[in-house]
Amino acid sequence: MDWIDGLADELILDRPSSHETEHLLQSARDVAHRIERRATPLAMYLLGVAAGRASGEGQPRDDALDEAIHTLLLRLPEAASDG
Repeated sequence: MDWIDGLADELILDRPSSHETEHLLQSARDVAHRIERRATPLAMYLLGVAAGRASGEGQPRDDALDEAIHTLLLRLPEAASDG
């Protein structure tokens, strides 16, 4: 995603990997559909802060993000079934 890569460059951050991008987008969709759309940016902000903190404490960034997303998924209600 060129725009996101450009933003990361401007903020002097490592660009998100394709793995991170896919996991964040899926998590954002889950929050938007299972909680409420307007909660999505705040949830993504909290994921970023948590992953940044863990990464700053020495955990690899990818693992830190996976752990934060795991915590988010534990807090989400079950997805509605299509049946």
